[in-house]
Amino acid sequence: MNQVVIVTGGSRGIGAATSLLLAQQGYAVCVNYRANRASADKVVEAITQTGGRAFAMQADIAKEEDVIALFTATQQRFGPVTHLVNNAGILDKQSRLVEMSVARFRHVLDTNVIGCFLCCREALKQMPSGGAIVNVSSAASRSGAPFEYIDYAASKGAMDALTKGLSLEVAAQGIRVNAVRPGFIYTEMHADGGEPGRVDRLAPNIPLQRGGTPEEVANAIAWLLSDEASYVTGSFIDLAGGR
Repeated sequence: MNQVVIVTGGSRGIGAATSLLLAQQGYAVCVNYRANRASADKVVEAITQTGGRAFAMQADIAKEEDVIALFTATQQRFGPVTHLVNNAGILDKQSRLVEMSVARFRHVLDTNVIGCFLCCREALKQMPSGGAIVNVSSAASRSGAPFEYIDYAASKGAMDALTKGLSLEVAAQGIRVNAVRPGFIYTEMHADGGEPGRVDRLAPNIPLQRGGTPEEVANAIAWLLSDEASYVTGSFIDLAGGR
C-alpha cells in the first residue's frame, strides 16, 4: 500500500519529529508549514538524504483555500492521502481570560479548531478505502490551562470532541480517528507563549519528574497511524508524564 501522510505544522517540534519518523517507516510525507520555509526544507532534506520521499508545502490551515491546495498538491505528488496528522496549532502569550481579546480567542480557534476540521474534511475525500487520522490535542484540554491559555485549552477541548464524533461517523468506512494529548514537551511553542523555560519550571510537579521530547510524542502518533493500532479508534493517548 502506498502510504501518503500530511503532517500539518511539520517544520518544527512534534511535527518535525513525526515527519522524520513516518518517513523512516516508509510513508511519503508532505511537510506542511505556514511561515518557516527554511525549517520545513531542513526536514525534507533530512528525509530525502536517507532515501525517503517528502516535500514541503506552505499552507495556512485556517484558510479553506490553502487546505484544499495542500491536499491537491499532495495527491498530485504522491497519490491519494491515506494518513493525516493534525499537528499545527498556535497559542498566544500567557494571560488570564479577563484580559483576552475577542481577536485573540478567535485567532486561536480558527487555527486549532477550524484548521483541524478543514484538514479532516479534505482527508476524508481522499480515503474511500480507509485510512487513519491522528489529531494532536493537548493535556490542556483536561486541565483548562487556567491563568495561562484558557483559549488554547478550549480549542483543544473542541478538537477532542471532533475526534470522538468523527471517529464514530467514519468507522464503518475503515477510517480510524484518534488523538494524542501531549503536555510539558520540550518544543518551541513555549517561547511563543512567552516562557521558553516553562517545562523546566514545571518539571518538579510532574510525576515522572521531567519534560517529554517530541520524539516520544511522535512514537505514539506513529503507532496510532499504523496497522498495529487497527482496532483503536476514538481513543486518546495522554503523554504528560503522569499529569
